[in-house]
Amino acid sequence: MEVINFADTPSIVNRYMMELRDVNIQHDPLRFRTNLDRIGQIMAYEISKRLRYKETEVRTPLGPCTCREPDEKVVLATILRAGLPFHHGFLNYFDHAENAFVSAYRRYKEKGDSFDVLVEYMASPRLDGKTLIIVDPMLATGSSMELAYRALLRKGTPAKVYVASVIASRQGVDYVRGCFPDDTVLWCGDIDAEVNSHSYIVPGLGDAGDLAYGEKDS
Repeated sequence: MEVINFADTPSIVNRYMMELRDVNIQHDPLRFRTNLDRIGQIMAYEISKRLRYKETEVRTPLGPCTCREPDEKVVLATILRAGLPFHHGFLNYFDHAENAFVSAYRRYKEKGDSFDVLVEYMASPRLDGKTLIIVDPMLATGSSMELAYRALLRKGTPAKVYVASVIASRQGVDYVRGCFPDDTVLWCGDIDAEVNSHSYIVPGLGDAGDLAYGEKDS
């Protein structure tokens, strides 16, 4: 698996990542969602460079012109609910893409920090022979990403898979290496070293869903 970490190269993504992490800025949900959207747009642009293209002739008011357009059918998939603003950034660029949504959440057991990840809802087009881009802001343990991917495979086998996260843990990166195809490309805004006892990335940024949409009743 190829892993691309945007933190390795100075760019405006570094600024958006800083704002996402900063507790003094996180109180503004609109700004938080906007930064997820922005990073999604930048990652979509970079992924677009990996696609196959074909020449297409169009007619301008002054005559014919040969242009290029993607020659792959793209499906954008996200994990609800934290993935929505990140997904929207990708959709701003891949505006002709089909879309898939998976509901995966943690159900904690009565005692301790242990939990099961449950998938209760999925809506997806057929995936056979298409390019699947799975986006989720946080790649902590990797178990939610794997379950979402396994659920999506019920709709067919994609020709190519890209995974995009804003922040990943080293553990999560190692985990998805073992359960995704070898030619999968993982795109990350940054990779943090640790996952704590609650399976949250450290230093991370907290709960992306709560920061984007408000705290949920657990």
